[in-house]
Amino acid sequence: MPSGTARAGTARGLQRVPARNHEEPRSTPPKRRRRRKIKYQLFSLGEGLDMPLFVFIMVLLAIGLVMLFSASYADSYYRENNSYYYIVRQGGFAIAGVIAMLFISAFDYHNFHRLTLPIAGVTILMLLAVLLFGRVLHIKEIAPAEGEAVRWLNIGPVQFQPSEVAKFAIILMFADMISRWEDRMDQFMFGVLPFGVVLGVFALLVFLENHMSGTLIIGMLGAMMMFVGGTKPRWLVLGALVLLGLLVLYMTRGGGEDGGPYQMGRIEVWLDPLEENDATWQTRQSLYAIGSGGLFGVGLGQSRQKYMYLPAPQNDFIFAVVCEELGLVGALVIMILFALLVWRGVHISLHAKDKFGMMLGLGMTLQIGLQAALNICVVTNTVPNTGISLPFFSYGGTSLLMLLGEMGILLNISRSANVEKT
Repeated sequence: MPSGTARAGTARGLQRVPARNHEEPRSTPPKRRRRRKIKYQLFSLGEGLDMPLFVFIMVLLAIGLVMLFSASYADSYYRENNSYYYIVRQGGFAIAGVIAMLFISAFDYHNFHRLTLPIAGVTILMLLAVLLFGRVLHIKEIAPAEGEAVRWLNIGPVQFQPSEVAKFAIILMFADMISRWEDRMDQFMFGVLPFGVVLGVFALLVFLENHMSGTLIIGMLGAMMMFVGGTKPRWLVLGALVLLGLLVLYMTRGGGEDGGPYQMGRIEVWLDPLEENDATWQTRQSLYAIGSGGLFGVGLGQSRQKYMYLPAPQNDFIFAVVCEELGLVGALVIMILFALLVWRGVHISLHAKDKFGMMLGLGMTLQIGLQAALNICVVTNTVPNTGISLPFFSYGGTSLLMLLGEMGILLNISRSANVEKT
């Protein structure tokens, strides 16, 4: 018996020894394993701030500030007698926006559930204030006009554009509603009617400011979020056809001072952009700038069209200056960066730990992608000019602060997103 026990123990020992010897060659040196772990923590959504998204945001912001200065200094010197007027102001907004973004990234996005109605209510009040002081009372000190549009609101020394806040408000409201009625989004009473009422109120108030681009973006954002949230496509198609019909009636009605001929003029410019008249001037100069850039551009800071040929080059048509100075290659790099930011935002949103985070992240990501795509289409005359700004590039404090604040929320969603670690 002892000898048998010894033999059994020896057999078990012999079985264990090869296992140890077999495992040793497969083990990774401790130092190499530690470097691998740090690498995946850096790019891991679940471990903290999402670094790829943060890098894409900061790179686009940095390039945007450089191009803003390049595009604006001639116009800034002519109008403000200071070549640094626009870049100094935009740089200040950028610093404040990045600080706000990092602060918001540490603020649990679930708190926006109970902030939805207050934010929506304040936004509606601001939109009504623009119409009251700008359209009814004509108090330019509070609601100054910009051509045919009245979009700005002055409160003391602060000037901002409530329609930019409205974009975030509609995203927040739809994300909250979809998360609450997730299982009933295929029903008309839950997935169509309340969303249509909310969307109609915001879109109408922005439309009355004669802000067509803001109206289109709010409408398209709402429709895309409803589709992703579970609304039946037939209702969205029906709504789109009704709105298209109303838009055609509005734009083809008889003459007047409320914008009909103005909107039709943009359609005519789109159809024949090279006809030499005042209406086509901005579009023609934009196309000249793009064509002058060629493959590699004329060089950073060397644009000719920004010298009082292209009107307000620091705003909606800044991408034309980008194409002229950086060429097709530079323009493609910027478009790829926008595509990467959208991809990362969608990736984070789809891996959010709840429906509210998913819809909130998707809405903010789609806003950036939609605005960038429409702006590039306008600058290249692919679609009629609707005055859409290019995110992180176009001059505008309200837009930049709102975008960076939204990116802070998306970064917060990334902190708790459920992604398999590989």
